Amino acid sequence: MFAFIRGVIFEATPLHCILDVQGVGYKLFIPASTFGKLPASGKEILLHTSFVVRELSQHLYGFLSAQERDLFDLLIGITGVGPKLALSIIGHLSIRELQQAVSGGDNFALCRIPGIGKKTAERLIIEMRDKLKSLSSPEFATLAVHSTAQQGLSDAMSALMHLGYTQAIAQKAIQRSVDSLNENVDLATLITTALKNV
Repeated sequence: MFAFIRGVIFEATPLHCILDVQGVGYKLFIPASTFGKLPASGKEILLHTSFVVRELSQHLYGFLSAQERDLFDLLIGITGVGPKLALSIIGHLSIRELQQAVSGGDNFALCRIPGIGKKTAERLIIEMRDKLKSLSSPEFATLAVHSTAQQGLSDAMSALMHLGYTQAIAQKAIQRSVDSLNENVDLATLITTALKNV
């Protein structure tokens, strides 16, 4: 019904914000991570929205990007995940972190989110693995690798996983290393730096 709403910040809390759109106040529930990125009261912002209709309620949910909104819509389609829990997931993990947790089967990262137990985490991993691939966002693509050889990154990933680190942790450490090193770094240096970033 609403793809986005552009308006002036009238009120903002970690749970919701109210946008003044030509004298009409729209209340949008938001992820906690969005609150700190909102402009000051009186400033204009555009939020991508999802309109959720339940038997006894109708609510608008606002997001800083269309990708977050699309992720929210995917999450609430999973059994046992309602809008409140979906917002909590997005508020605690970035899109990339969620993709890493799901692809790496990292239950621990998901269970740290309030409201998610082991069974819900396992369900998320199973049901989201293929769905995440359908989102056409660079955030969901393979991590940026600059000009470093893909094979070198794969070898570094394997080395860290053989040392006992999960795929999600290894991937994050390697990405930090690639970001901090030059493009032509050798494999040994990449692994050494990645170990420091774990």
